[in-house]
Amino acid sequence: MCGLQSPDVFRRTSDVRVELADRVLRYEITETFVNRGSRVGEADYMFPLPKGAAFQDLKLSINGEMVAGETMSADRARNIYEEIVRSQRDPALLEWMGYGLFRARIFPIAPGEEKKVVLRFHVVAPREGDALRVDYFRGLRNTPREASRQPEGKTSLVLIYPDEPAYGSAYSPTHSLEREYATYRPALMASEFRGSVRRVEVRDARGEITILIPFRKSTAAAISLLANAPGNDDGFALITLSPPAIAPRAVPRDLTFVIDVSGSMSGEKIQQARAAGKQFLRSLSAIDRFRLIDFSSDVRTFRDDFSHATRENIRSAERYLDDLEAQGSTNISGALEEALSLPQQSGRLPIVLFLTDGLPTVGERDADAIASSVARRRGSRRVFTFGVGSDLNVALIEQLALEGRGTATFVRPDESVERAVGIVASRLTNPLVTDVRVRADGVRLRKMHPSAPADIFAGEDLVILARYDGSGDAVLRFEGQTSNGPVTWGTRVRFPERSRENPFVARLWATQRIGYLSAEKRKHGGSRELDDEIRELGERYGIPTEFSSYLVLEPGMNPQVGDARRMRGNNRVAGATAGAPSSAAPVAEQRFEAAKTASAQRAATNMAAVDAASGPRDEARVRRLGNRTMVLRENVWTDASFRKDAPVLRVKAFSDAYFRLIDAMPELREAFAFSERLIIAGRSMAIELTPDGKEQLSDRDLSLLRDRW
Repeated sequence: MCGLQSPDVFRRTSDVRVELADRVLRYEITETFVNRGSRVGEADYMFPLPKGAAFQDLKLSINGEMVAGETMSADRARNIYEEIVRSQRDPALLEWMGYGLFRARIFPIAPGEEKKVVLRFHVVAPREGDALRVDYFRGLRNTPREASRQPEGKTSLVLIYPDEPAYGSAYSPTHSLEREYATYRPALMASEFRGSVRRVEVRDARGEITILIPFRKSTAAAISLLANAPGNDDGFALITLSPPAIAPRAVPRDLTFVIDVSGSMSGEKIQQARAAGKQFLRSLSAIDRFRLIDFSSDVRTFRDDFSHATRENIRSAERYLDDLEAQGSTNISGALEEALSLPQQSGRLPIVLFLTDGLPTVGERDADAIASSVARRRGSRRVFTFGVGSDLNVALIEQLALEGRGTATFVRPDESVERAVGIVASRLTNPLVTDVRVRADGVRLRKMHPSAPADIFAGEDLVILARYDGSGDAVLRFEGQTSNGPVTWGTRVRFPERSRENPFVARLWATQRIGYLSAEKRKHGGSRELDDEIRELGERYGIPTEFSSYLVLEPGMNPQVGDARRMRGNNRVAGATAGAPSSAAPVAEQRFEAAKTASAQRAATNMAAVDAASGPRDEARVRRLGNRTMVLRENVWTDASFRKDAPVLRVKAFSDAYFRLIDAMPELREAFAFSERLIIAGRSMAIELTPDGKEQLSDRDLSLLRDRW
């Protein structure tokens, strides 16, 4: 596919529009792609969405018209897309890559042509301290490292929010803002929105954009409800609790920071890990105690026991961090055992922050066994995890946090580890309420997310998405524990019997439900019931999942693979990288690392290849392809494990033989997407893509290849 083979497709502009209404952010991202090369190309990008974001739709410009698509089976959508690509028509495909990551593919883009795509989604505005947070993470090109260094055009962001006393003047820690006021109803906002708004703009931005909107404190708890009731089924509810701005009695904490210092953390990563450790130390108060644990092949500690957060101890800990060096393997199980080894002390809140960039390679290596051990030994500790880079067992990082009633934070290679740890550490400085539960008197709440009792730290809100049975007046009541004793907050609300308002609430709930089911699948193993519910939710609410994708077709095109094959005819362009669905981001691969399931393997390298290419070798001649190392020899990408005495089946790229191989052996798709000139080795036979290769394959050829592959 052209994202890997044709680096001449660039993103010219990214225009982002974000509107805030009823504590929900509505995003509309318009991307313009241009092909500056001499061959037909494909735009292939990875789009990270904010945590918990609900996909709404994707539109593609076709003959001057913005055309929307539909959600269908992931396999069916991909097959249709690839068949249509071969006929040089205009499809677009959005696939789920795991952990809030989507892959967008737009084809064809002719030399000199521009293509425009519009992506829309919703997310509940997260609160950070006394402000609502707005983030934009720019999509990643699905290209080799050298191509990804090319300039990627301009990014602009416009944020619109109500001009009301509850909101202050927006500011940004990352970019300068231009401001203006207006009186109109923005296009994306809820239909009932009226009145003045504030508008801020970021122009020609670089990197991640963050904007904070100050949010007025209240001396009373604020409880709000947004409901959607289709009428023929249970309703959907988005419930938000903002605790009152009170200063509870400080709670002494025992904090443990566990840092991976294995060899893969060398260079900038270990520098950021040291800085993250110092950020952690700065978050401590005088009544806190702390531990520092670093691990590689072995596990070491700053001191054997907790240290009080005195100035002298903190300075000594900072010197300890400065001396850390990255070398050795990754003993995750040993580090976690040490972090949970000391007894818990009554009256103190125990918290563990765990940071790693790799897979367990020393000690216990089975992710399920590690997570089970932590669950048995955790006690009342809260566990917060940080996964750095792409070579991770994401399922383990996420499961440790879920079991520990904490959060999992994933830091991409181009993001700041120090900032990620600092944000979480600052939120943990003051636990307001623990073990919070919600009840509704008058209706029945079910399938709530989060479902377990929650903790609310300073500067946080509690957001619950649920289905509800019943209607009419009801009382929402929150109960929890504070350092001053139990608390109860309640308010009277009305659950409608039928209402078409707030349809995005249903998608937000479905997104959270899919996330919960996926976590259950990783924790306990898959089942037909889990898979069926994930599939049904994705297709019903139009959300890309591991089983469903979003496909945009030309108006009037019948989305049947057979029709697409008939359209194909002989109209193939050698420069177009058709028929190879390539690679899921490493996040999708690693979410299912323990089982190495086929769904994770349907695509392999993307950001993992970019991350792996950062070593000292010659990037122009050596690249990663999943678990293979490819070396450029005489303009042919050659599998490093290829033996010259091995029999070779030579096939012409984009011929009938090429596509027959893909259909018969789907595991070859990733390799064929890598280049149209390559040699890839099997068990006792190799395949070479070459211009003078076979254009037809017999059944005997395929049978021989299967036996030896």
